[in-house]
Amino acid sequence: MKTLIQTPTSNLTKSLSFYLKLGFTLLSKENPVIVSDGKAILEINPDNYARAGIKLLNKDWGTTVEKLNVLTTVLKTPSGYLLNDTNGVWIYLIEAEKEFHYTQNKTSSSVLGNFAGISIESIGIEKSKQLWEILGFKKTMGAVEQGWISLTNEDHFTISLMKANSCPHLFFNPSLTYFNGKNNVTIIKNIRKLNIPIIEEITHFNPKGEVDNISIKDPGGLGCFLFSD
Repeated sequence: MKTLIQTPTSNLTKSLSFYLKLGFTLLSKENPVIVSDGKAILEINPDNYARAGIKLLNKDWGTTVEKLNVLTTVLKTPSGYLLNDTNGVWIYLIEAEKEFHYTQNKTSSSVLGNFAGISIESIGIEKSKQLWEILGFKKTMGAVEQGWISLTNEDHFTISLMKANSCPHLFFNPSLTYFNGKNNVTIIKNIRKLNIPIIEEITHFNPKGEVDNISIKDPGGLGCFLFSD
């Protein structure tokens, strides 16, 4: 299985410029356009029918789809199947005959810092967990009872589910997530220097009321959290 994140765009040049400014590397110039910071691999899709979501590539999804049909609606597409995770996040199951050669590195190389996967705010976290488990993800941290849980697949890609109304800040489903510890303040300064628009300056977790977490969006609307932890 291979995993990548799809971000839609109405202006491919603008979206590509956004990611290159952040230090992403262009892996494929066309059909599809793919960029990466080493750990996060994104397809920038200018198709008007594209939606922000996760693409999972495998040779055959038949058996998995049978199990998914119990939880949600699964649509057949020319390239495989389409569903959502019950929270509006689109999941593309691509039946790929050709080898997908791009792989994750152990470290991220962009201005954003350390990529920690995708965050999703969930109305029904238990049901969301079941769906991602059917897709091959296994629990690595947290628990449903704690209000958050992280699950990782064989491609070392992590999905973090947050219980509804547990995050005291704006939330865009889905969102790239970067955890940078004490380095996050410096990373925020670098984001400002690059004139990247900040959607929200977050002070809630700082005892002094200082901005130590922020969220941004790419031109296609994909969210991105830059958090200290």
